[in-house]
Amino acid sequence: MLLLLPPSETKRDGGDPARSLDLGALSFPTLTPPRRATLAALRRLSRNLQAATLGLKLGASQRFEVDRNRVLGSSPVLPAIERYTGVLYDGLDAQSLDPAERSFAAGSVAIASALFGLLRADDPIPAYRLSHDSRLPGLSLKTHWKGPVSAALAEVEGPLIDLRSEGYVALGPLPDRPDAVTVRVVTEDAGGQRKALNHFNKKAKGEFTRAVIRAGVRHGSVESLLEWAPSAGIRFVRSGDRTLDLIV
Repeated sequence: MLLLLPPSETKRDGGDPARSLDLGALSFPTLTPPRRATLAALRRLSRNLQAATLGLKLGASQRFEVDRNRVLGSSPVLPAIERYTGVLYDGLDAQSLDPAERSFAAGSVAIASALFGLLRADDPIPAYRLSHDSRLPGLSLKTHWKGPVSAALAEVEGPLIDLRSEGYVALGPLPDRPDAVTVRVVTEDAGGQRKALNHFNKKAKGEFTRAVIRAGVRHGSVESLLEWAPSAGIRFVRSGDRTLDLIV
């Protein structure tokens, strides 16, 4: 089973000063060539402050994001699950996981990335700024990543549980198979009507991921996950052949 998470716009600073970005240390090695191309395009963009501000959709107070991108090759690295911050990652709270839970996460959690395509939870990465809708010179992120990421996901054995946002799904759609499902976070009123959540869905996704990690059960099927969920206080309902509603 692999849980697929979105990244976040915000990144934690710092990391191991003795290590820097090594593409050979990242999971999904078939993505190394497109990673090199994306890094090269981002470096070209970052040479021009005005172009980078526009291409990355940055505000006046976010020049530091361009500075980060300029030193990607020499910046310290952190495990991806610690690098990303924000509501989802607050709910996951990776830094409080014990060693056994971190080991489980390393094998069961992947994070989408506009820069790296797809990462395992413990892949060491620097702080950077690049979003699914960023504009790079001579490179369309959707066209660039769609085929390689989808192919990498198709090679993963077992269920794929997709918690990514729509923008990142577009960079690598799920393979067409019964055990590849999308999770939608919803509320349910007294009459049973469900409504999708926007901002607050991130917290629910983080907390769900944390619950799976802490339980340490490697589910071999979507049905196994659904049978386990009530024991963790999680309520799922199938809303389609390949869609699960997480009701909060």
